[in-house]
Amino acid sequence: MRRILPDIHDNPDIAQAYAYPEGRPWLRLNMVSSVDGAAWLKGRSGGLSTRGDKRIFQVLRGLADVVMAGAATVRTEGYRPIEPRASWAAIRAGRPDVPPIAVVSRTLDLDPRHPLFTGAPSRTLVITCEAAPRERRAELAKGCDVIVAGDESVDLREGVARLHERGLGRILCEGGPVINAQLSAAGLVDELCLTISPLLVGGGAARIQNGETALVGLDLVQVLEEEGALFCRYVTGKEDHA
Repeated sequence: MRRILPDIHDNPDIAQAYAYPEGRPWLRLNMVSSVDGAAWLKGRSGGLSTRGDKRIFQVLRGLADVVMAGAATVRTEGYRPIEPRASWAAIRAGRPDVPPIAVVSRTLDLDPRHPLFTGAPSRTLVITCEAAPRERRAELAKGCDVIVAGDESVDLREGVARLHERGLGRILCEGGPVINAQLSAAGLVDELCLTISPLLVGGGAARIQNGETALVGLDLVQVLEEEGALFCRYVTGKEDHA
C-alpha cells in the first residue's frame, strides 16, 4: 500500500493515517463502492472489498469508540459481535478491548437471541424510537442497552448525543446507504472513508447514500492506493479539520 495524497509514501501506518482528531467528537462513514458507484455486489458489500479494504476496515473498527449500523445492514451483512484483536492493543489502550456495536432500528425487527444481542464482549446498543413495539424493546433490553431517541422515527441527532453522553465520541458508521443519507441530512457527518474498488458493476445497486437528499461539501485530504483500489478520506469542512 502507498499514500499518493497529500504526499507519496510507501507502506504508511494505517492507524496513524486514519487517526481521529483530538479533543472533539467525530462521526465518520466507512463505505466501499465500485468505480460506477454501486454500494454492493449481489446484495452485499463484501463482493466489492479488497485485501487493503479489509485491513483498513479492521483498523477503523479498532480506532472507534462505537460502531454504528442500520438494522438492514446488520441483517444483510451478517453482523456478529466484534472480537478482540491483538493488533488493537496500542490503539485501544485505556479503552475496552472492543468497541460496542450500535444498531439503529425503528421497527426492532431483530432477533433478540442472536449472539450480537446476547453475548457481545462490549454490550450491544440498540437505538430506536418511542413508536417501536414495546414487547420487542423489552425483549432486546434483556441482553443489550436500548436507547430511545425520537417519537415516530429514530432521531439520529438525539441518538448520537446519547452516545456522546456515554463517552462514545468517536463514531464509525458502516451504513447502509439509507442511514448514511439520514446522518448527512442531519449535519452529523464529519468524515467519509471511501474505498473505490476497481470494478464496474452496473445494475440496480444503491449508491453509498440513498433516500434523503443531502448536499454536503467534501474536502479530499488523503488517498491511499493498493492493487488498483483507492482509499479516500474526505472531511466535510464543517470546522477546521487540521
